[in-house]
Amino acid sequence: MEDTILLLVVGVAVAGVFGQWLGWRLKLPAIIPLLVIGAIAGPIAGIVKPSVALGEVMRPAIGMAVAIIVFEGGLNLNLRELRSAGSGVLRLVAVALPLNWLFGTLAAHFVAGMSWQVSILVGAILVVTGPTVIMPLLRQAKLEPRSAAFLKWEAIVNDPIGATITLLVLSFLTLSTTMSNTDAVLQLAWRTLLGGGIAAALGLAVPFGIRTLFRRDLAPEYLKTPILLAGALGVYAAGEAIQPETGLVGATLFGVVLANIDVTGLQELRRFKESLTVFLVSGLFILLTANIDRQTVMMLSWPIAATTLAILFVARPLAIGLATLGAKVSWSERLLVGWIGPRGVVAAAIAGVAGERLAKAGYPDANLVLPLVFAVIASTVLLHGLSLAPLARRLKLASGGRGGVLIVGASAWTIGLGEALRGAGIPVLLVDRSANALRAARLAGLQTLRVEILSVIGEEVVDLRDYEHLLAATPDDAYNALVCTRFAPELGRERVYQIAPDDSTGRYASAREWRGKIAVAMDMAHARLSDLMQAGASFLVEPADQRSGDDEHSWVVATIATNGDFTLVSPEQEAPPPTDGLVVVLHQPVLAVEPVHRKRRLITLLTSRLRSAPLEQKRGA
Repeated sequence: MEDTILLLVVGVAVAGVFGQWLGWRLKLPAIIPLLVIGAIAGPIAGIVKPSVALGEVMRPAIGMAVAIIVFEGGLNLNLRELRSAGSGVLRLVAVALPLNWLFGTLAAHFVAGMSWQVSILVGAILVVTGPTVIMPLLRQAKLEPRSAAFLKWEAIVNDPIGATITLLVLSFLTLSTTMSNTDAVLQLAWRTLLGGGIAAALGLAVPFGIRTLFRRDLAPEYLKTPILLAGALGVYAAGEAIQPETGLVGATLFGVVLANIDVTGLQELRRFKESLTVFLVSGLFILLTANIDRQTVMMLSWPIAATTLAILFVARPLAIGLATLGAKVSWSERLLVGWIGPRGVVAAAIAGVAGERLAKAGYPDANLVLPLVFAVIASTVLLHGLSLAPLARRLKLASGGRGGVLIVGASAWTIGLGEALRGAGIPVLLVDRSANALRAARLAGLQTLRVEILSVIGEEVVDLRDYEHLLAATPDDAYNALVCTRFAPELGRERVYQIAPDDSTGRYASAREWRGKIAVAMDMAHARLSDLMQAGASFLVEPADQRSGDDEHSWVVATIATNGDFTLVSPEQEAPPPTDGLVVVLHQPVLAVEPVHRKRRLITLLTSRLRSAPLEQKRGA
């Protein structure tokens, strides 16, 4: 038995990471390969049945994993985003949720033919748009901040609320078979208020206690992340002990409050939890999909397919349209949010529990809950995942250009590089703290931003949708390394660069872990680049197939492939010379590299030739 559990857990972990990598490699939402892997392992091949292998451990394990996921989602909710999103977010939470519940219930009853009791439960399950699916899609689609805030807030806030509503309906339906409706309502109301109240109170209060603990240095650095994680699980467990699913409300509040009260050590937690959440989401999708048996798959029918289409094309668009009437939301934003609503792990986890408990309580159509919910999950993940990016670009709500470069530090050579890249169609944003340093960049027509990029304001105003690469190019080597370290988790460590430090080799070189990749060349520090520009060096964009590889007076700084992919060149990255597309080259004038006496001799020779040549030849030259 122990060997079986070990093999299942390890197998799911490996398969989950493989599914994430496959999604990244194929440029697909990772949920799609995860669902395929789970379907093959479970209902198709029958390799594993998680509920049989894990037994009673499966439900609490899934609950704890979901709590960590919604906690991580809460950490991504910045209250400052509400300034731009306005009343739209409130309407998506307070108005669209009950409308989605109503229309989902009507679709389940009139289209799928379910009883009213089961239809109400299905409608409650399907109000949840999972952050486990939305967040990766938003990163991939590069939505503009306002539309992204709509989808993100709806998914993260509605997740625990929808789960709580579903469990309340489920509890009422099961209790009503053994007691009167009035007694069932009173019992649920008391337990929900008590459990939800305790979880919410802890979710609001515990973060302030943790902040005080950290500010007074009453916890060592290595314990900060474990304390935060244990706090989230403790708040979740406090609510769960009284009423199931109310703990999710507390876990979400815990994350939201932490994200908005300036707690030290939160960046380390975010990095750790992002990796942990990817691990958990991957495993949960595979486990829940593999747990579906073949009989459930065989129950898929035309009424279920029609109900799925009604929810996708009628229920959600209608609910979003009615909820946003009178709000300051454009028609393109209404169309995007009305279409995009993928369901995720929470809906899948609750559907399995709900169908099983209703069947035991004697509801004859309870066996239709799981196939209908999974049909909606699979359809929304596939259709919404593949259509979000192109639809957002079509509606002009996302970046549709090439992945550009964010340059930190304005100087003569970064302005020259920016002009060359802009001429090649690459978006460039030049950031600096000095207005004087940015003046020349603005006169050159470059997009500039005056801000301290490591400040709180910098995090708010710097939009990374159009920029996939970062180049730190200030005279301060330590600052360049700090900027690269800060943005490496968001852009990827392979896409953050800095110019070579003065001591880029030997025992004084910075560790690779704490800096970006060196750009241009190992001997191209800020001082040398500045000297080259003063001597007349320039950046040119040339066809890659016409570039000579043995020119010692020029350096390839960046490459632009024929498909538009942009890459900064680094001596630390082994790559063959490009044979197609374009290259951005820093050309050094011959006069700039000659010794002084050779420069003077060459100038004298050129002058004497010009004087001895006929006037016509001078004019012709």
